[in-house]
Amino acid sequence: MKKNLSYLPYCTAVFFALLFGYAAFSKGMDFQNFQVQLAQSPLLSAWAGFVSYAVIIVEMAVVLLLCFDRTRLLGLHASFGLMVAFTVYIALILNYSDFVPCSCGGVLEKMTWEQHLVFNIICSLMALAAIILKEKESTRSWSRPVAWLTLTALFSAGGMVALFLSSEHMIKKANNFTRRYPHHPITEDRTYGLKVNSYYFAGTSGNHIYLGNPSTPFRILRMDDALQKIDTLDLTPATNHRFTNLTYTIQDGMLFAHDGTVPVIYSSTVDSLSKPLQEISNKDVYFDQLVAVSPKQFLLRVHDAVSKRTALATLTVGKPGVVKIRNTVLTTKADGGFDADGQLLYDPHTTWAFYLFYYRNQILKFDKEARVTGQMKTIDTVREARLKVTTLSDGRKKLAEPPLLVNRNMTVYKGIIFNGSGLRGKHESPDLWKNNTVVDMYTTGPAGYWGSMYVQNRGRNKMSQMLATDKYFFVLSGDEIVRYRFAQTVTQQFIKGGSRKPLSE
Repeated sequence: MKKNLSYLPYCTAVFFALLFGYAAFSKGMDFQNFQVQLAQSPLLSAWAGFVSYAVIIVEMAVVLLLCFDRTRLLGLHASFGLMVAFTVYIALILNYSDFVPCSCGGVLEKMTWEQHLVFNIICSLMALAAIILKEKESTRSWSRPVAWLTLTALFSAGGMVALFLSSEHMIKKANNFTRRYPHHPITEDRTYGLKVNSYYFAGTSGNHIYLGNPSTPFRILRMDDALQKIDTLDLTPATNHRFTNLTYTIQDGMLFAHDGTVPVIYSSTVDSLSKPLQEISNKDVYFDQLVAVSPKQFLLRVHDAVSKRTALATLTVGKPGVVKIRNTVLTTKADGGFDADGQLLYDPHTTWAFYLFYYRNQILKFDKEARVTGQMKTIDTVREARLKVTTLSDGRKKLAEPPLLVNRNMTVYKGIIFNGSGLRGKHESPDLWKNNTVVDMYTTGPAGYWGSMYVQNRGRNKMSQMLATDKYFFVLSGDEIVRYRFAQTVTQQFIKGGSRKPLSE
């Protein structure tokens, strides 16, 4: 038994030499993609350039130390330190990051993050056992080896935490703007469990809310605004297509089913959903966002093949459909569409359309013909999108690091834009920011910032979507739908039957 254990340090050294050697080789062979992956990490974005080189150099140095008898013990200590650092990194990813990125790639690409964490812990224990056995051969006192192991673990774990905290500070530095919070603008009063977290708000009609789910594309939920009566509605398109993103929009008593990758649009009144949905547009224009401005006219977000820009277009359905593209409104940058990324909204009560950008503080206002008629800004200070775009060897454009997300999600109702912000303002509590989503409210007639409110997280789940009605503010968070009641101070801002003043230029 003792003889078998004596081989453990050598076998462990061979294992780590192969592991780190392969890891360094695979990263070096696809260095550009490795650097992009590392830059997209929510923990190390600010240090991606330095860390991408450092990891490969350190891994190769450890391999060399493990290859020689005189330096093998030092190599095992270095292996232990690296595995502790990698373990702490994954623990931070799983517990403290805003999102969990894709896999690390390489030999461990097929593992989930949880499986990777277990693998790293086992490797750390292997290195620890090999060091103890190696030290036992020549050590009379254990104080020195224990001190070195403790220092190695603390240095590795502390270094990773320090990188995380400094990266967080640089990437998410608080902006110099101040919010105002009206007294209790919303009050939570009802919750309903949906069992799954993949629902989205399709819209409202009367006192009913409609929810779609991409995992069941031919079925929607209809629930009353009291969240008590729930109906499941099966929908049947009148024609067959190979759908990839069938989505529902409900507005003014009409349901529109659309898939811009086909592209096709269906329509039906909400009172006739038991009948097949009638096809009103087929192969008129490809799109990735749609709002209905009338039963026969739509505003679309499209990719204009001529200018190679993200643009807005109008579609008037008919035989044939009439498409008009406005290809200069959203961006002048040919960066793959990242700068123009945002959400298209339509307010039927004011007949205005709005486009809110995800990465800059700009809101554009459009008429039904997709012509820009005004603009306003969110209250943060990010005027230009902070994007780093790289072009891969095959010509594809990809974000080289996580962008600064200014606006997360939004909706509009009766002249008020509700915007889930991505940035913490001046003097705001980090704890409140961590446990809530901040929703900023902007009036569109007259245009301006009105106030903000906190929407509490449901456990670890942040608000994913929101919907406003005359009395209520509905939120999807995880697998729950939550109803909040508006305070009168908010409903007094709703436009009654028309705009009060044009959106400022």
